[in-house]
Amino acid sequence: MVTTRMHWDDLPTATRNAAAAHTGTIYGASTSTKGRNSEIAATLDTSTGHVFVKGLRCDHPRAWTQQREAAINPYVAGLAPRLLWSLTDGDWHLLGFEHIDGRPADYAPGSVDLPLVVAALITLSAVRAPAGVELKQIEQRFAAYTDHPDDAALLRGDTVLHTDWTPDNVLIIDNAARVVDWAWPTRGAAWIDAACWVVWLIATGHAPTDAEQWAAKTPAWSTAPARALNVFATAQQRLWRGIADEAPDTPWKRSLAHAAHRWATHRQR
Repeated sequence: MVTTRMHWDDLPTATRNAAAAHTGTIYGASTSTKGRNSEIAATLDTSTGHVFVKGLRCDHPRAWTQQREAAINPYVAGLAPRLLWSLTDGDWHLLGFEHIDGRPADYAPGSVDLPLVVAALITLSAVRAPAGVELKQIEQRFAAYTDHPDDAALLRGDTVLHTDWTPDNVLIIDNAARVVDWAWPTRGAAWIDAACWVVWLIATGHAPTDAEQWAAKTPAWSTAPARALNVFATAQQRLWRGIADEAPDTPWKRSLAHAAHRWATHRQR
């Protein structure tokens, strides 16, 4: 489901005051136009510096994503923005993060950002799923897009996954890639995130073979059985086709569906 983005000043005064208790005086707020999962996504200009805040109403159907993102944050330190504070006032749940003044990664062929994204993927592929944090299971998330439970089981693993490698979630700053928006941390095979990236690379101009060559720069890629990659490519095709069919007038969704189809076709040869 798509949420409706609100402005900071739309929040109840009591909620904004509770945030100010963490940040100091709030001089202004800039609403983000990126992302589709948070009702509040804003950069605050405060007496203690800039802070990025995201939030949902406590009764929102996806309110659990706030707790999940807060819980996984210590385990993806260095890649994700640091969580500074969290507040729940009964009506709203807000998370305050380190503000990263980066730009979205450029995935185009020849981009200098590509090796930086590879480095981020390598770092993340070494993060083991913590026992104390409830995570989505990749084989459950993709069960509806596979033909048999044994196929979905090929995706199983014990690595923390991000899974949403839109360039807006990969910010380049200080010659490094930082990964934001951890609302859906997932447990699965270490090669899955690189495979998710393949679809985005194809959508931005890479041939499927070239996209896989970039993914292969991550050591985890070599651990993926060919059948598992085939299953995942087909699952991605079905996933993105469904997303595009629900919004046929949305160009970026059609582009991702076409890219996923190209990859699945490539894997079937």
